[in-house]
Amino acid sequence: MDKKSAPNSRSRRDFLATSSLLAVAAAAPRAASALGGAAASQSDEKPSAPGTLRKIPIGVFDPAFPNLSTDEMIDKFAAWGVEAVEIGTGGYPNSTHCPVKDLLDDAAKAKAWKKKFEDRNIQVATFSCHGNPVSPDPKIAERDAESFRRTVLLAERLGVSVIVGFSGCPGGSPTDTMPNWVTYRWPPEYGQMLDWQWKEKVIPFWKQAAKFAREHGIHKIALEMHPNFVVYNPKTLLRLREAVGEEIGANCDLSHLFWQQCDAVEVIHMLGKQGALFHAHMKDTTFYKNNVDRYGVLNFAFDKSDLSQASETFRAVGYGHSAGTWKEIMRAYMDVGFEGIFSVENEDPILSGEVGVERALYVLKNVRGEILGTT
Repeated sequence: MDKKSAPNSRSRRDFLATSSLLAVAAAAPRAASALGGAAASQSDEKPSAPGTLRKIPIGVFDPAFPNLSTDEMIDKFAAWGVEAVEIGTGGYPNSTHCPVKDLLDDAAKAKAWKKKFEDRNIQVATFSCHGNPVSPDPKIAERDAESFRRTVLLAERLGVSVIVGFSGCPGGSPTDTMPNWVTYRWPPEYGQMLDWQWKEKVIPFWKQAAKFAREHGIHKIALEMHPNFVVYNPKTLLRLREAVGEEIGANCDLSHLFWQQCDAVEVIHMLGKQGALFHAHMKDTTFYKNNVDRYGVLNFAFDKSDLSQASETFRAVGYGHSAGTWKEIMRAYMDVGFEGIFSVENEDPILSGEVGVERALYVLKNVRGEILGTT
């Protein structure tokens, strides 16, 4: 890739001139920010003095590159100036770029695999094995629980401190064969299902999982707050953390919180003050106000063909909320002393694959540079 196409090669003036256009989705209904007018005017701001805030590494989550070999992906990331990676080790992200069994069987192979990244100044920061280890299907539950255990062992071997996943979702009773996501306690049988899930399935599993992780030197299990799993918002995350221990924390993927009307900065400050902020997926959500007004927010679409009827969809960073809003978000992470990475995850149906990743990197690097006074 030449310098002109690199994500952070454009000037600050170009960035500011174009960032206001990032929230416009072509051929889609009128969009509205979930945070309203949260993007602050920057005309009065003074840049932070360099060195006063931590330069949080900007990285990429690898499932957006399923057709690239590990070496090809590393070459691309190095050309883009990517500073860290989050690597899938099983479950929904798969393990396309990480042969977990081989690396556990052979310590020399594991060391050589990690060195490929380090030789290009890319930190292997996080392993991700999102799955449903409390599924009512015993085959799925054991498969995903084993994926978690193997990920812990690999993290121990390679000195990776954060493991990302889902809390999972059980059935609503001992006889259920499919997961049952309960968020509302009435009629009464739903409250009974919710109590049973937490008492009999969720808390027992994660107590054992946290114990296993702790025994192998892993103290940060970053659960993504995601619909269809029992941990889907900050309240349910903190409930599990209180029941299990401080190994449980957040993968703060704001794209899943925007549609729930959470204030991003408030969430970061709250979780950060409790030491519960372990990882950050950088992914945006855009809202189509006309459809929100008609259908409400529980009307998500994943495919481009469905956007005309959607209330919201995922977007690359800067295409749902303004660069000003993301500046507030990144500053909030710095303010609370966040020790993880900013990991770009792309599930944008319009800017798919590496296109959305590159656009997000461009926004994040420019915004970080403004905060640190280095742009």
